Amino acid sequence: MPLGANKAAIMGVAGVSTGDVVLLSSQTASSDNAVGFLTLDWFSSTYCELIFKWYNINGVTDNNEMAISFSTNSDGSTADYNQSAVTSSAFAATHTEAGASGLAYEAGRDLAQATSSQSLTMNTGSGSDESSSGEFHFYNPSSTTYVKHFQSRDSSYDGGDGANDLFIAGYVNTTTAINGVKFDMQQGGAFDGKIKLWGVKA
Repeated sequence: MPLGANKAAIMGVAGVSTGDVVLLSSQTASSDNAVGFLTLDWFSSTYCELIFKWYNINGVTDNNEMAISFSTNSDGSTADYNQSAVTSSAFAATHTEAGASGLAYEAGRDLAQATSSQSLTMNTGSGSDESSSGEFHFYNPSSTTYVKHFQSRDSSYDGGDGANDLFIAGYVNTTTAINGVKFDMQQGGAFDGKIKLWGVKA
């Protein structure tokens, strides 16, 4: 669903509770440029952790990467995203169909007080059978005392025909509450796939 769609339409499905973990939203992208999660209640002190999971993200551009950026006003405006500095660290294990393998620090995917979006996937292919699936854990986004920690892990089918296992951890360096996030492709372009959001009750 495009980020600029009717606000009521992008709020997601009604909450479904399973103990302390609540399904807050499920959104399906179909040739969309961005998916936003903007409901203020999701980014409240009710939840000490938000868990985003993506399933079969497939972009129109080969070797592209899905990324996340953060908002502090929850109105979904383009101008608000990327205001908060992000510091992160990344590493990946790789193995191609031809048998080449590697384990390396991914300097090109970490950030140092950057206001750009944080890449979450790695060189995902654009073929009809190529995609990425993974998860992003965001801790205490509504805190006005601490910076906002996160960690993610993604499994992708590389555009060069291989498996990538990407790990990222870091923090959004602000004590201002984060109350919205946006997922899009790092190099631009539309994508397909599903993104779900769960809240862990405080």
